[in-house]
Parts: sequence; structure tokens; C-alpha cells
Amino acid sequence: MPKRDFLTFADLSSAQVNSLFDLAALMKSGAFREKPLAGKTLAMVFAKSSTRTRVSFEVGAYQLGGHALFLSSRDIQLGRGEPITDMARVLSRMVDGIMIRTFVHADVEELARHATVPVINGLTDLYHPCQVLADLFTMREGLGEYAGKVVAWIGDGNNMANSWLDAAALLGFEIRLACPEGYEPDRAVFERASRVTRTAITEVPEEAAEGADVVATDVWASMGQEAEAEERKIAFKGYVVDAELMKVAKPSAIFLHCLPAHRGEEVTDAVIEGPQSRVFDEAENRLHVQKALLASLMG
Repeated sequence: MPKRDFLTFADLSSAQVNSLFDLAALMKSGAFREKPLAGKTLAMVFAKSSTRTRVSFEVGAYQLGGHALFLSSRDIQLGRGEPITDMARVLSRMVDGIMIRTFVHADVEELARHATVPVINGLTDLYHPCQVLADLFTMREGLGEYAGKVVAWIGDGNNMANSWLDAAALLGFEIRLACPEGYEPDRAVFERASRVTRTAITEVPEEAAEGADVVATDVWASMGQEAEAEERKIAFKGYVVDAELMKVAKPSAIFLHCLPAHRGEEVTDAVIEGPQSRVFDEAENRLHVQKALLASLMG
């Protein structure tokens, strides 16, 4: 059987997403007690640091009977210029799967081309599919079906926005993005989604959030953009998810944030701690969804 990777939502069908979520729900309930990763090892390559990605994959591998190796780029030869092609072939002879969290998306694609074991995209500057899988699972828990639902993305058209667009295209819900001029999502990703589902981009957060079922956001300056932080604070002024913006969405709407949050910038304390917030369920769901992903790809 050919190996399967998870680099973007293009690697999954809608049926596979639903099957993953059915398995994740079993795992979350405690009903799944198998150890499909027994005797297997996941290599976790980190060029970008993380809390949720590292802990969820490491704990997930352990709970499935396997082992996870944390490999910082400072600790392996990749950080000293070893070609990704060489690392892919070496790791493939020693481990059963590779998760990588890095900057350039093309590097993950190259790793997957040369690896003979499954490769999982833990984050790149272009996509963050594992996080959006957890967000979708949280959306399913709170709202049920995707059909007819509206997701409002408020803020930076970053890797999260791109993965939300891909997910909307795959699962058929509507997505509206409110982004300042110059901070829109990747044009090719947006156009691809627009061909198969309802999409919109506006500079007015209220237009995106009106009647929405989900309101989601992220920090204004992501990892690697620290030098732009002050410039971005000016550009994103007004793109705050606060109680007034949530009132524009449906009364049943949920709020999502991939964390860490800069409270008082992109979201207020009243929202992130309020009754519509699902951010900590969302963070926990990284574990359950990624366990299902590991079992599916490596088990």
C-alpha cells in the first residue's frame, strides 16, 4: 500500500475527514483502547517552536503505544545545512512517520517526496492543516453538520486563513474573511476555494461576522513576524473580536482561536473567557484529532 501524507486538505476527501472525526470522537470518549502505534516511532522536526503541536503529537504517540522523538533544528544536521532530501531518506530508514513544523511550505513538500514514511505538516508559513482539523472537529461538536454553516475569519490572511479556505472548499461551508488591505490570504488558495464554495473578502469585520456560526481569529503578528509587530498593530486596529462583534454573529455562534492569544489585541478577555468561546476545547481537540491522524497514517 502506498504511503499517505497529510500536507494540506487536498490530501483528504470529505469522507476521510468524517472518518477521522468519528475515530477522534471514540478516542476522546475513551472507547478506543487499541495501540496501533505499538513499536513505532514518530520523528517530530521543529524549526518553529510550539506548545500545542509538540505536546499533542508527543502525548498522542505515547497514548497509541508508540514513541515520539523531538528533533529541534538546532539539535540535528538540518540546522547546519543538511539537505532535506538526505534527512528524508535517513529518517525513513529509522522511524515510521515524520511530523515537521517549519517555515517554507516547499520544504515540507520536498520532505514528503523523498520520505518513504508518512509525512505530516505540523505548520508552515502557508498552511496549518492540523490546527484547522481540530477547529473543524470542535465545530462539529458544537454545531453538527457543516452544510449551510458560515465561518467568519477576522484578521490576518495567514496560514490559518489559507487552511480554513481549503477546508471550506472540501466540506462545502461558506467562509468570509475580514482582512486589512495587503493582508489577504494567498490569492491562489482563495481563488481555488471560490470555484467550489461561497467565499468573500472584506475590510469590514462586521460584514464577515454578520449571521456567522463560527467567528475565528489569530494573533496579528505570527512567529517570524516580530519585526512587523508595531506596523501590524496599526494595520489591524479595528480587527478585534469583542462582545459587540460577537453580537453581529448568530446567538448560537462559537468563537475559536488557535492560541496563543494576545488578549486585548485580536480578542478581548470578555470573548475568550465568555460562554461562546471554545478555545480550550479546541486546544484539547488537537490531541484527539492528531491521534486519529497518526492511527490512520501510521497504524
